[in-house]
Amino acid sequence: MAAILSFWGCEKRPSDAQNAENARPTRVVLYTSVDQPFAEEIIKNFQRATGIEVAPVFDSEAGKTTGLLGRLRREAAAPRCDVWWSSEIFGTIELARAGVLAAYDSPPAADIPSQWRDSERRWTAFGARARVLAFRADGLARDKAPTSWDQLAAPEWAGRLAIANPQFGTTRGHVAAMFAYWGDERATAFLEALRVNGALIADGNAQCVRLVDGEAALIGATDTDDVWMSQANGRPIDLVYPALTEEIRVMWIPCSVGLVSGAPNAGAARRLIDYLASAEVERALARSDSRNVPVRQGLRVEMGLEGPAPTPLDFDKVVDHLPRAMAAARDILLR
Repeated sequence: MAAILSFWGCEKRPSDAQNAENARPTRVVLYTSVDQPFAEEIIKNFQRATGIEVAPVFDSEAGKTTGLLGRLRREAAAPRCDVWWSSEIFGTIELARAGVLAAYDSPPAADIPSQWRDSERRWTAFGARARVLAFRADGLARDKAPTSWDQLAAPEWAGRLAIANPQFGTTRGHVAAMFAYWGDERATAFLEALRVNGALIADGNAQCVRLVDGEAALIGATDTDDVWMSQANGRPIDLVYPALTEEIRVMWIPCSVGLVSGAPNAGAARRLIDYLASAEVERALARSDSRNVPVRQGLRVEMGLEGPAPTPLDFDKVVDHLPRAMAAARDILLR
């Protein structure tokens, strides 16, 4: 017995930092650009299941994602946020490259295909939306709608197209994808054609759909969720999936989540990330009015989801082209 007591007496005690990490976490600060009604329901479910308080900070529709990206960068030396949950992926990759996000290999995300996860595990993507063209079903026949994004440069769409401000949200990534896959010359010419043709610049994707619904525009570049929500409200809005290239028939942009480097509440942060990256949340997003499509094939089969299946862009390639694309969009469309 004395030998046993001596052994345990010599055992190394956990440090204060380890004790704090192992203590039951009670609070986590979340920055998110996911639309508030959907995010709040998921946050409530997490709080009920874990007893952990979530303090969310939401972004505005007009400055979607971009406002919180800047805030996270400014706070990097003394983080106030623990978890970043974005409605897109490109800004998340920018944060990871800047060292704002830390590696965390979430166990519940193990069944997410590798193409949707950072090789260094600084972010995980899930619950994708597609870039689409919205139109009133009583104003344009489906077979008359453009079948590829480059067709929007044609004179027949002059004064008839609405697009969200390309400095923000998913439209920012959409324009960067054009530069990444089309090249600078072709993408620049496309933006110049939109300017000459008098494209309407909306504050965000939701307003883009409202312009179409109000017949200020015939077609609008937006995300699937804005169309589905408009339909849920009884509006006669339909959509088509234009191709970016011959190979990329649908442009998918997923949600993403990451652990903030130096998160003040790291233990609680990991538990929240585990929940957000889980099949349960992908299922909940798919069942919501947002109708995000799971990147997990098994979930799509289980839920009997029809329509195109998400396939990833080369997200890093798109992010490489963001600076050039944003400068061109600003100088051509917003001057």
